Amino acid sequence: MSFDIQAIRNIAIIAHVDHGKTTLVDALLNQSGTFRDNEEVPTCALDSNELERERGITILSKNTAVTYNDTRINIVDTPGHADFGGEVERVLGMVDGCLLVVDANEGPMPQTRFVLKKALEQGLRPIVFVNKIDRARVEPETAVDKVLDLFLELGADDDQCDFPYLFGSGLGGFAKTEVKSENDNMKPLFEAIIRQVPPPVGDVKKPLQLQVTTLDYSDFLGTIIIGRVHNGVIKNGQRTCLIKEDGSLKKGRINKLLGFKGLKRIEIEEANAGDIVALAGFDEVSIGETVACPDEPKPLPLIKVDEPTLQMTFVVNDSPFAGKEGKFVTSRQLKDRLNKELLTNVALRVEDTDSPDRFSVSGRGELHLGILIETMRREGYEFQVSQPQVIFRTIDEIKCEPVETLVLDVPEASIGACIESLGVRKGEMQNMETGTDHRTQLEFVIPSRGLIGFRGEFIRATRGEGIMSHSFFEYRPSVGDFEQRRNGVLISFEEGVATFYSLKNAEDRGQFFITPGAKVYKGMIIGENKRPQDLELNICRAKQLTNMRSAGADELDQLQSPIEMTLERALEYIGPGEMLEVTPESIRLRKLKAKKNL
Repeated sequence: MSFDIQAIRNIAIIAHVDHGKTTLVDALLNQSGTFRDNEEVPTCALDSNELERERGITILSKNTAVTYNDTRINIVDTPGHADFGGEVERVLGMVDGCLLVVDANEGPMPQTRFVLKKALEQGLRPIVFVNKIDRARVEPETAVDKVLDLFLELGADDDQCDFPYLFGSGLGGFAKTEVKSENDNMKPLFEAIIRQVPPPVGDVKKPLQLQVTTLDYSDFLGTIIIGRVHNGVIKNGQRTCLIKEDGSLKKGRINKLLGFKGLKRIEIEEANAGDIVALAGFDEVSIGETVACPDEPKPLPLIKVDEPTLQMTFVVNDSPFAGKEGKFVTSRQLKDRLNKELLTNVALRVEDTDSPDRFSVSGRGELHLGILIETMRREGYEFQVSQPQVIFRTIDEIKCEPVETLVLDVPEASIGACIESLGVRKGEMQNMETGTDHRTQLEFVIPSRGLIGFRGEFIRATRGEGIMSHSFFEYRPSVGDFEQRRNGVLISFEEGVATFYSLKNAEDRGQFFITPGAKVYKGMIIGENKRPQDLELNICRAKQLTNMRSAGADELDQLQSPIEMTLERALEYIGPGEMLEVTPESIRLRKLKAKKNL
């Protein structure tokens, strides 16, 4: 299955989250003849991860390949969220071009800026695909103008600014060069990729060089390396060596060589320079290392990614309910799992602390760390995490903090509340555009710590009708301290089971996070107070049975709906001196100061 290097195209698909990358890949797979006529094909085929399907976002970059007119097109689907920018950065070195997908209605958004900036830094010339033009009230030409403005803003050169663009719909399965022309297939996009993306640069006569960009695992093959062959030829059974980060060599043999065809990996005998392959044969591998010829080992430059901006402390669970729900609960198991994550998650950092059961974990944002926490709890891990903190840096002897670009799409009635809330959090408005449907788009630059806990406030201010997205912009001098408003919390006074009677009597104190029958312990946060102070409550007291009235006489009473405390909401809500207890079955908030008295 070896292809001539001139008949290969390597392309990454980049876009803002939810602009239709994965759906577009579905259309390319379907129309390239990859599937049989009677084959059942899943939607969003590349979103194979359980969390990706639940949330409708791409978290991990994926590889696939299609053949069109004897040309092999290797496609890499990348995450759209800036928190997973490490995934984008490491795969862009595998490709020679990129397809920038932009929503015809929304135009470029914060993550569009982020992923496009990375592509332009790699010297790639993007093809722009204006997606979802079959929706009502869209302005595709305006979207192209906005993309050009973004190219100029990011310092693109003349060749990059003269980008080719197409219009179409990934869901509808069509692409066209003019908005008003008629077409019902993806042929124009396939032809644009073959015409505009250059063939890979590489020499089959040079010694083998393959860079590790993705790692996978198989119960049968062990660690699977995915990467691009930069030079030489790679063969099944070939003797090779792995050049480690520190320059040391580890000799080995290619036990299995795999190529990509649609959604499948197929066994191949050899691949040439320019192709993207998967191979097994080395166990301890890190992303960025080089698989090379043992006779002439020459390393490729290591992959560099942006540093993390947010930090949390992962702690062994020591609450009264510790060890009751989780399978992995010890500090050794927690440390081993975090170290395993470091092998594949290039944007993550894990550091030991002065305590053996506490680990400092740094990532790109709340979503980046939240996905790691959710993955671990589903695997059976039980632990605690602290409030997220931004990572300050000293640049030219000035204390600097991460700043983000924030875009809000809100109803007109909510504009004042959003501007006031962000003003308190040191947000600076950059732009304001009013649409035709009584909605307004607000653009801010705001310190990252100003966004911690903002999402819940934003949902309340817009009554759930607002849309917000943000991405890392740059480091700027610190704006100093500012008040991050939040009411006090309601805390359980004792260990036991929450009763309807006690919750009903305490309803006027605030809003609860729990329902009757929930198990609680002393120091556990059970709700939000209406006042700024924290308040301890006894919510385990049952109504006494008397001769006059039975204990169940008030069962027709209704409790107000509790706040559903999801993992993301809990991470945003948690404050100083509080911890989030995470188990496979539960998410609980607790006060730290109470744990010594339990």
